[in-house]
Amino acid sequence: MATRTVSRAPSRPSDALTLEQKVELYYWMRLTRSLEERLVNLYRQTKVVGGLFRSLGQEADAVGSAFALDRSAGDILSPLIRNLGSMLVQGAQPLEIIRQYMAKGDSPTRGRELNIHFGDTVRGFVGQISHLGDMVPVMAGVTLSFKMRGEKRVGLVYVGDGATSTGAFHEGINLAAVQRCPLVVIVENNGYAYSTPNSKQSAVKEFKDKAMAYGIPGIRADGNDVLATYDVTRDAVDRARRGEGVTLVELMTYRRKGHAEHDNQSYVPAGEIDKWEKQNDPIDRYVRVLLEELQVDKKELDAIDARVSAEIDQATDLAEQSPAAEPTDALVGVYAQPASVEPLWYRAGVRSAVEKNERAAGWGTFNG
Repeated sequence: MATRTVSRAPSRPSDALTLEQKVELYYWMRLTRSLEERLVNLYRQTKVVGGLFRSLGQEADAVGSAFALDRSAGDILSPLIRNLGSMLVQGAQPLEIIRQYMAKGDSPTRGRELNIHFGDTVRGFVGQISHLGDMVPVMAGVTLSFKMRGEKRVGLVYVGDGATSTGAFHEGINLAAVQRCPLVVIVENNGYAYSTPNSKQSAVKEFKDKAMAYGIPGIRADGNDVLATYDVTRDAVDRARRGEGVTLVELMTYRRKGHAEHDNQSYVPAGEIDKWEKQNDPIDRYVRVLLEELQVDKKELDAIDARVSAEIDQATDLAEQSPAAEPTDALVGVYAQPASVEPLWYRAGVRSAVEKNERAAGWGTFNG
């Protein structure tokens, strides 16, 4: 199966997006970055429990790829630690993200897990596990179930460049390829597997070429161009929905922060981060597209910035007021007879009146 590199070209899927949808892409990227910036502030105040993993410089690949899915069709994704943007697109709320990082008692995992290690199949995202690459076989199973039930649903799973060297990645993508599962595998090539550069962890120059070993298409695209990311992912999603199986999509991007907030990036060559910030910031690039190519009024983008700031301020205030986790909550969901009743807002994956009220307030949605 041939592999290829694509860029934005005539007759691309994003041409069918309305101007409102293209502006919406900006909202999701801005929300992702601003929410993470707020989490950094909370982390430095020691209010965040555990590590903080940022996607600075990678917002376009998470948002653009998730936007290519069809939530109304029941499409589902599995994020990694730098895919907060994809979860927001699928319906995750800033309030629950902040509560989760602060290990609050009313967080999605009730303080038993941290950062974005939680899922909601109703909204279309499967909770990740820490072993990178292991979600590929999980999503192979999920999408195989779609095929066996005759459902026109598609799954998407994210892995980093380093995860392609794991056995789980190989086993999962090989099974999905053989079974022709409706799965899109996104390899986020940000140059480093933690602190290990690509040249020291793989002899393959382009990770899309690994697709040839599984007999599936491999495509590379600019992951810092949100429209190019949407285009290549939408093509892969449409292919999967037609029953043509798996596509490996390599998105070229760069993380401008370390593996986590504690990582000082001493392994990065001098000037490399500044170069990516000045020349290839995904939000700056897209703002230029909106203003210069699409003739969007800057006041409209300023209004989105103000809205995002207000939403995050409100979410932070509510999260600060949330109670700490109850010790007995550690037993909930472990035994047949839990020690306490599950909270109303999270029972059997059904959203409660509390969350519906939050949605009614407009958090994490785009209303133009």
